[in-house]
Amino acid sequence: MSEKRGKRGGRKERLALRAAKPVIDPCPPGQVGGAYRPLTEHDLQRIYATALDLLEQLGIGDVPERLMQDLLAIGAIDNGAGRVLFPPALVEEAIDQAAKTFTLHGRDPARSIEVGGNKVYFGTGGAAVQTLDLDRATYRPSTLQDLHDFTRLQDTLANVSWFTRCCVATDVPDNFDLDVNTVFALLKNTTKPTATSFTLAEHVAPIVEMLDIAAGGPGEFAKRPFMKAHISPMISPMRYGEDAVDVTYECIRHNIPISCITAAQAGATAPATLAGFLAQSLAETLAALLMVHAIQPGFPMVFSNWPLVIDLRTGAFSGGSGETAVLNAASAQLSNWLGLPSGIAASMSDAKAIDAQYGMEKGITSMAAALAGGNLIYESSGMTASLLGASFEAFVLDDEMHSNTYRALRGIEVTEENLGFEAICNAVLGDGHFLGGQHTYAAMERDYFYPTLADRDEPRSWAENGAKDAWARARDRARDILETHTPSYLTPEQEQDIRARFDILVS
Repeated sequence: MSEKRGKRGGRKERLALRAAKPVIDPCPPGQVGGAYRPLTEHDLQRIYATALDLLEQLGIGDVPERLMQDLLAIGAIDNGAGRVLFPPALVEEAIDQAAKTFTLHGRDPARSIEVGGNKVYFGTGGAAVQTLDLDRATYRPSTLQDLHDFTRLQDTLANVSWFTRCCVATDVPDNFDLDVNTVFALLKNTTKPTATSFTLAEHVAPIVEMLDIAAGGPGEFAKRPFMKAHISPMISPMRYGEDAVDVTYECIRHNIPISCITAAQAGATAPATLAGFLAQSLAETLAALLMVHAIQPGFPMVFSNWPLVIDLRTGAFSGGSGETAVLNAASAQLSNWLGLPSGIAASMSDAKAIDAQYGMEKGITSMAAALAGGNLIYESSGMTASLLGASFEAFVLDDEMHSNTYRALRGIEVTEENLGFEAICNAVLGDGHFLGGQHTYAAMERDYFYPTLADRDEPRSWAENGAKDAWARARDRARDILETHTPSYLTPEQEQDIRARFDILVS
């Protein structure tokens, strides 16, 4: 028995092993979801049938003329009263011909992700107009410098699989300058897949010139687009939005993949009943798909059906509610059932502070979205205050939360080795425990995630180390990243070329 203890090594070696990074990442992004199914097969069929009825009998209003002509050309019907109707066969044709999977490219190919199927990825979104200040712990208007800092911060976070601007630079009043400087912040500070939005269609072409500079020359971005567009072409209830439709045409012309986002609000712009909400929201997102189908069948589109909830007593947005959790999970289930790449929104805490409410709301909504198999889970990192705020501390805390979620999705591998019959026999007949055994060492490397922010010390050690809460630990981590991670993913020549052509407002 003394010989066996010698093989295990001493306490110092065991502590070093605990602190070391696992050889195998136990919970990488892209885990498989879909085990949580809030809707039965019968429920799915009924919601889908109601959505088809809405498109065929009620249709969509406020159809821009160019889009109307393109929709009529593929078989839609003008009802003569300002609405376009879609026969069920046309809807099913659009679904059949839609892109089922496609690559979201990173400028670094190693950071690209495949969208669709049953893989789950967390990423960002949002347009927070306030930032939780690292020093004062209070909110202030978001700035362009904040956007650069958020982009640098998330560049280090493994579980943010793509980055969309999380805040609006309120210190940039001109819309074209805002769109340009938003894209520049993404180009300079990350090589992950990215996403942006365009205020107007005429902003797309000049920004593609900037993307071409980063890609290596004229026309190069379109060959391997590493930025997608977030577009909201539907105005609930059941209308198209002309400016967003125009942006869609331009993005498709320049081969920019798109997320067509429907963001109805239960009880306000969609029914308060959850089933009715899902039927209308599905119909609206299908109308966005029909728009894309009319312009270019099969063009890469994320079917981004985002159910949003308000507190019906006050009208306040309720991003952290149980209703939000189940609706977004059901939305993912519906999209995946149709075979379409699903985009949903989760982890949109209504809390202003990094507190218990924040953790509870983010945990339940993001876990439900992932378990349901949402391919792209937007708003999942850094967002606070019902999407009005963004927080540096929240980014690093959410990244660790996502690791735990991915570990839960990974599940339990039942193999002969993992069942451990021999290990159990050896422990029972030998030392009487499993500490230090090779079976345990192998599992330690392969099966367990070890957090760096969550505190697992006993109370006395916690007190001796400063009695810090999660907010304080996350603040320290965020500061450290921002002080040390200062990438510039543009060459000096590329940045000089961009600055010569555009009004870049950060030195």
